[in-house]
Amino acid sequence: MLVLNLACEAGHAFEGWFASSADFESQQQRGLLSCPLCNSADVRRMPSAPRLNLGAASAPEPLAPSASQAKGAGTASVPAAAPPVAGDVPAIAVELQKQVMKAVRTMIANTEDVGDRFASEARRIHYGETEQRGIRGRATPEEARELADEGIEIVALPVPDALKDPLQ
Repeated sequence: MLVLNLACEAGHAFEGWFASSADFESQQQRGLLSCPLCNSADVRRMPSAPRLNLGAASAPEPLAPSASQAKGAGTASVPAAAPPVAGDVPAIAVELQKQVMKAVRTMIANTEDVGDRFASEARRIHYGETEQRGIRGRATPEEARELADEGIEIVALPVPDALKDPLQ
């Protein structure tokens, strides 16, 4: 198993696990790769020390220290005068990304997915026609404006495709 550092056009960094370099290239050419945060299909391989996942019984030593290991496990910061190297994601960005993903998972676990019925279900809750509960779903921009005009507060939150199924 080959683990690669990847990034999308928006700069979101993430890992991809592939059987080989050829598998990565094949998936990229077929448009099968996308960012788990913004769903962008413009994914590129970032410079990294190769890491092979050979199984749980024999975890290999990394060939070179990771960025966090080289910095003392994230306790030191990059000096302001030194711009980050391509692929070297600041520790604060990684931590922020983890916190956002945790918040999205919590939201998904504690709300009901009403899908395309979001606007009508939000109205039913607002006007007391059904019980109060947390819901999530999809609304068109026009439906969102109409809800706002009626005084129904909603929050638009893009959810990565990988997180839409709460059983994952």
